[in-house]
Amino acid sequence: MPRFCANLGFLFTEVDFEQRFECAARAGFRGVEYMSPYDYPPAQLKTLLAEFGLTQVWFNLPAGNWAAGERGIACIPGREAEFREGVAQGIAVAKVLGCTQLNCLAGLASPGVPAAQIHETFAANLRYAAKQLADHDIRLLIEPINSRVDMPGFWLDAPGKALALIDELAEPNLWLQYDIYHAQIMEGDLSRTIEANLARIAHIQLADNPGRHEPGTGEINYPFIFDLLDRLNYSGWVGCEYKPRAGSEAGLGWASKYLSRH
Repeated sequence: MPRFCANLGFLFTEVDFEQRFECAARAGFRGVEYMSPYDYPPAQLKTLLAEFGLTQVWFNLPAGNWAAGERGIACIPGREAEFREGVAQGIAVAKVLGCTQLNCLAGLASPGVPAAQIHETFAANLRYAAKQLADHDIRLLIEPINSRVDMPGFWLDAPGKALALIDELAEPNLWLQYDIYHAQIMEGDLSRTIEANLARIAHIQLADNPGRHEPGTGEINYPFIFDLLDRLNYSGWVGCEYKPRAGSEAGLGWASKYLSRH
């Protein structure tokens, strides 16, 4: 049975962030993820995880000025020193929280910068981060995010592009974060892609399409995919990164038979 973790940036947003840990645990989740822990003291987050028996599954390396529209800095030439500082910061927080996976958001392609330079900047930053994280037994993930609906201009926008980059770099500590929602928009062919590349997938996320709501609200056959993950003996987590259509608790009907077994 897949292990589901709650994305606290999307679920239980009816309450303050610190209260979402308890909400996730009460709903039956045993793990949590969220984009950024950097606005909170790591010790406070560690206490919340311990109090409610939760595993910190994943979070992002620092992604630049999100409020100003940045969506990662790893592919932006001239930001290498800032990126390396962010790697050190991410490692420090991950060690406090016991987190063994960090995701690197590529960022938006800079206008006027040649595609080859963007590619090489991202590749060099990934080589650096993969080695730094490996020294602390932390996996480095890269996540393709669709550029058609959610993040126009996002450079790493399709699983095929990410897998080609992983092959090119041949870094043993570089892994794919496979977001089913984004993958469906950009490429589809979900089951075959998962089966063919499971050895390179360290984390999976879900939402239905269209709308990015909970499973069962759109076109993706999630029961089939969950059965596939079981058949393939997928041992990682599945992050619930969707926008509840009618409230977090009301939107958990799809998960009741899975969460109750944890």
